[in-house]
Amino acid sequence: MLAFAACLCAHAGAAPPSAKPRPKPAPARPKISRFIAPADATTSPAYRYGLLSEVDCEAELKRRGIGFAREPARGVRTSVRLTGPLQGVLFRTDLDDKARATSPWELVDCRLALALDDLAAILKQHDIVEVRHYSIYRPPPKSWPDTRLGTRHNGGLALDAARFVAKDGRVLDVEKHFHGAIGAQTCGAGGGPRPATPEALELRAILCEAVDQRLFNVVLTPNYNWPHRNHFHLEVTEGVKWFLVH
Repeated sequence: MLAFAACLCAHAGAAPPSAKPRPKPAPARPKISRFIAPADATTSPAYRYGLLSEVDCEAELKRRGIGFAREPARGVRTSVRLTGPLQGVLFRTDLDDKARATSPWELVDCRLALALDDLAAILKQHDIVEVRHYSIYRPPPKSWPDTRLGTRHNGGLALDAARFVAKDGRVLDVEKHFHGAIGAQTCGAGGGPRPATPEALELRAILCEAVDQRLFNVVLTPNYNWPHRNHFHLEVTEGVKWFLVH
């Protein structure tokens, strides 16, 4: 399994001498693994999409009637630019239309595009018509070999979704409405927003429906760490049989 770990550093100065015995430190809390490896992992959309060849993936885009244009990008195996909404849901950055047309942040690996199309089916049930994101593809450094394929954002395989816009104009903002806490359970028993406002409950429902359908191998939320306080990181990881939800 890939290692997703946060480095927690602390600094303490020397304590002054004391006649009183120091209390025994509390026992360390056991670490909770957020990885699961279900027996039916190989039938999940995330696993199946991750293994698709360029030809098969593009054929599936065409079969679904998804508009796209090929646009090569360093590190991305099957790089495309979506030319319209997915099932009526537009995935876009905050850039204006002219900038969006050439922005690398809106390029996507074909395999993630299929997962986003499945996500769009869930979003339609919640009357969501637009997803505003920070980025999908992030170009690797200039030193990156032309033949090396990337993962996560370097491979166009991860979306950082920040806001979900409904048909009636309502906006579900991850930073404002998720109402989580670092280390808290995200989905399943014990999961849930606090406070449980209507916006928070709907955001959690959207996310956890995608988790239940196993559309993404990696789902990171504000419950993961501070850098994820304002978005959902949704990622397809090629060739793995595990899932991480945090």
